[in-house]
Amino acid sequence: MAKPSLPQGTRDFSAPVVRKRNYIFNTIRNVFELYGFQPLETPAMENLTTLMGKYGDEGDKLIFKILNNGLGDAKNIDKSKVAFENVLAGKNDSNLTERALRYDLTIPFARYVAMNHGQLTFPFKRYQVQPVWRADRPQKGRYREFYQCDADVVGSKSLLNEVELTNIYATVFDKLGLDVEIRINSRKILAALAEIAGGADKMVDITVAIDKLDKIGLEKVKEELATRGISEAQINTISQYLSIEGTNEAKIAAQKELTGNTENGKAGIEEIEYLLNYISKGPYGNKVVIDFTLARGLNYYTGIIFEIKAKNVSMGSIGGGGRYDDLTGLFGVPNLPGVGISFGVDRIYDVLEELQLFPAEVQTGTQVLFFNLGTAESEKAFELMQQLRTKGISCEIYPESTKFDKQFKYAEKKDIPYVVMIGSRELEENNCIIKILAKGEQTTIPQSELVGFAF
Repeated sequence: MAKPSLPQGTRDFSAPVVRKRNYIFNTIRNVFELYGFQPLETPAMENLTTLMGKYGDEGDKLIFKILNNGLGDAKNIDKSKVAFENVLAGKNDSNLTERALRYDLTIPFARYVAMNHGQLTFPFKRYQVQPVWRADRPQKGRYREFYQCDADVVGSKSLLNEVELTNIYATVFDKLGLDVEIRINSRKILAALAEIAGGADKMVDITVAIDKLDKIGLEKVKEELATRGISEAQINTISQYLSIEGTNEAKIAAQKELTGNTENGKAGIEEIEYLLNYISKGPYGNKVVIDFTLARGLNYYTGIIFEIKAKNVSMGSIGGGGRYDDLTGLFGVPNLPGVGISFGVDRIYDVLEELQLFPAEVQTGTQVLFFNLGTAESEKAFELMQQLRTKGISCEIYPESTKFDKQFKYAEKKDIPYVVMIGSRELEENNCIIKILAKGEQTTIPQSELVGFAF
């Protein structure tokens, strides 16, 4: 029999890991609720037509497609064989696959809004915490199954939404104790770059190449641009664009010189200045950094885009998002502007773990273990245990009456801080012994005082 294993790029989560992940989830959820967002959940799988063509060629290749059920039916065999040949040739065929696991939470959200826009109150603010799947190459911080935590606003063009989402990012990471940079750019500025370096039709080619800058470096980006039909002079313009550096003010000044004379360039710069003006008046102004190399290679972004980088650790982005004014138009519901952000929980977990930022209390599970020291004794222990539980104190009783040593080892391995023992003498005298394992101290108190004990 083969040894059991996991699919590549997936993981099991033990109790300590789940508690740490829940700490992240709960922190993010609480901030979402604080800013007036409401929860939403969508199915794990979507119709393939819902997903395909929404993420660009690179993204489409990473969508996990699901085989149609019933492929073993004799009536479908011939169709399935032909369909399989089509898929091998790079074509989609509904006779083989009509559904896919969701690639992100944004497109399913847009689909939901398109289907329910008549019943929703706009602006519609939702958050969503669910797993997504990508057929990517697994590596540190990159998995094939992972969670995203998204917050989106649909039905408003106001840049105040971008301001709010920026503050959500800053607030969450502040509560997690994680020092980050909130990097921003505007797709309008990238559109302006495309206009002056190849034409608007080269927008996708340029953004896809620029999006790889951190991974492959400037020279490789230039090589890729050349293969995409960008001339040497145009590549030099793009290189000048990618070389803009300095303070936020200096970057804006340089960008005005390069693209500020175009309509898109001027609009994009104004968006960034608006956002910085608001953020500078609050406690998180120093967290926001203009990064004109930021491209976010997804086709649906149209305005401000975000990416979050953790400081003092080598890790890819731990969050990202942006404005996507024409997203719901893909589903037949035009003129619904939107903007959203996403948290990469798995990467956030890895960063917090590496920097040892998880609070010690995150691992608190069972607080009190009642020893099982006999039938009558365990009955009294069970009664007292239930009283503690009604007070919100997490506790359990060892199921078998066995040696002290075995029960102590159980408590130690589970990091249970308190042990309560009721033996025959304590049962007779209506007392109980409380042992604090970390200190090796114990005290005897009346059973009637147990509920009031400071666990």
